[in-house]
Amino acid sequence: MTEFIVPALGHLIEPWNIILMVAGLTGGIIVGALPGLTATMGVALMVPATFAMNPTSGLIMLGAIYVGAIYGGSNSAVLICTPGTPSSVATTFDGWPMCKAGRADFGLYTSLVSSAFGGIIGTVGLLFLAAPLARFALNFGGPENFWLCLFGLSTIAVMSSDNMMKGVLSGAFGILISTVGLDPNAGIPRFTFGYYPLVQGIEVIPAMIGLFSFSQVLYLIGSHKPFIAEFTPTKGAFMQVTRELATKCKVVLMRSSLIGTLVGMLPGAGGEIASIIAYNESKRWDKHPEKYGKGSIEGLASSESANNAVIGGALIPMLTLGIPGSAVAAVILGALMAKGIQPGFKVFTTTGDLAYAFIFSQFAVNLLMLPVGYLLAKVMAKLLSIRLTFVAIAIVMLSVIGSYAIRNNMLDVWIVIIFGVIGYFASRVSLDTGAMALGIILGPMIEENLGKCVDISKSLDGSVFDVFFASNITIILMLMTALSFVTPLIMNKRKKRRNAACACGTPKEDGHA
Repeated sequence: MTEFIVPALGHLIEPWNIILMVAGLTGGIIVGALPGLTATMGVALMVPATFAMNPTSGLIMLGAIYVGAIYGGSNSAVLICTPGTPSSVATTFDGWPMCKAGRADFGLYTSLVSSAFGGIIGTVGLLFLAAPLARFALNFGGPENFWLCLFGLSTIAVMSSDNMMKGVLSGAFGILISTVGLDPNAGIPRFTFGYYPLVQGIEVIPAMIGLFSFSQVLYLIGSHKPFIAEFTPTKGAFMQVTRELATKCKVVLMRSSLIGTLVGMLPGAGGEIASIIAYNESKRWDKHPEKYGKGSIEGLASSESANNAVIGGALIPMLTLGIPGSAVAAVILGALMAKGIQPGFKVFTTTGDLAYAFIFSQFAVNLLMLPVGYLLAKVMAKLLSIRLTFVAIAIVMLSVIGSYAIRNNMLDVWIVIIFGVIGYFASRVSLDTGAMALGIILGPMIEENLGKCVDISKSLDGSVFDVFFASNITIILMLMTALSFVTPLIMNKRKKRRNAACACGTPKEDGHA
C-alpha cells in the first residue's frame, strides 16, 4: 500500500483532476436534487465522457458525481419534502418539518455536514477494511438478504409507534403495490388486469415522486399559502449546526455511518435500507424518541450520514471482488472494464496507483462537498422566497419529465399522478406514506430472496426453516427483527411512565408555590 500512496496523491493534486472533482460534485448535487434524476442516471450519462480521459481521471469524476448525487437528494427532501433519490426518503421525515418550522437552513446544513461525515467514514472502511469486509459480504446469500430486508421492513413498527396499526396497513399496501408485474421467481404476470405495460411493474422512482412530490403540490396548493414555508436565514447557522452535531450527535453519526458502510457492501441493499435502518436505530436508542418526525436534528443526521456512508461500502466488493454493491457501483464497474481494468484483489497491486488515487479522491470529494454544498444550499434556499404557484408548476414539470425519462413510458407519468393522489389522501387520514414507500422499495427484494430460500430448501430436501436457521447471521437478524417489533411497546410504556411522573410532580410544585 505504501508504495502507491505517493503516486496516488500526485494524481490527486493534479489541477485537471481537482477541476473534475468540483465539476462532478456540483453536477451530481444538481442531478440528485431534481426529482426523478437518480445517481445511477447521472453517472451513466457521464460514462461515455470518460472514454476520452485517462482511467484515473475518469474514475475520479464518476466517484465525485456519485457522492454529489446521493447528498443532493437531501436538498429537495428538506425544501419540498421530495426525496431527490430513493435513499433520501428517511430525510423527509425530519427535514421537511424543520423547513416548515422556518429552519430550512439548519436542515440543509445538517444534511451537508452529516453527509460529509458519513462519506468519510465509509471511505475509511474502504481504505483499511476492504478485504475482511468483502469476505464478510460473501456470507450473505438469499436467507441473509431476506432477513436483512425484513429487518428493514420491521422499522415500520418504530416509525409508526404512535399508531402501529396504520403504519402496518401503509406498509402492507406498499408491499401489495410492489407485487404488480412479473413474479420474480415464476415469471408469471400478476395484477396487470390485461394491461400489458403493467407487466414491467410499478417503478420505484415514479411511485416515490408521486407519494412525496406530487402529493406535496396538492397539499401546498390546498393550503393557499403564498410561499412553501416562512424562512429567514439565521446568521451563523452553519457553525451552530456543526457545534450541535459535534456535541449532541457524535454517537448517532458514528453508529449511522457504520450501519451505512456495512449495508452498502451487501449487493442489492443500497442507501434506502441503510438510511431507514439507521433512522430506526437512532430513534430506538434515543431517550426522547417522540421528537423524531418533528424536525429532529438527530433523525436528519442519522439518515444522511448512513446513505452517504453506503458509497464507501458499495465500492468495497466492487473493487475487491468485482461484485457491485449498488446500481451506481455496477455502472462504475462497467466503466473500469471498458478501460481494460478487471476489478479484484489484484487491482490493488497491478494498478495500485489508480485504486488508491480513487480512494483518496473520495476523501477529497467529501471534504470539497462542504464548501460546494454550502454555496449551493444558499442558492437552493432561495426557492422558499419564490411564490408557491411558480414552485408548484416547476415541481410538476420536473416530476413528469423525470418520471418519463426513466423508461420513456407514459405509464410512469400516470403512476406519478395516481400515487400523488394516494399520498395526498393518505396523509389526510394519517396513514404513513414513509411506511408505504418502504413497502414498495423492499417488497420485491423480500419476495425475490424468499424465492431463493425456497429453491435452496428444495435442493437440500429440507424445509425453508432449515435454510433460515442454517447460519448465525440469519439468527442474529431474526432476533433484531423481533426486537424491532417489541421496541414500540417498550417505548410506549416508558412514555406513559414519564407522563405519569410529570403528572404526579405538577401538583406538588403548585402546592409548594
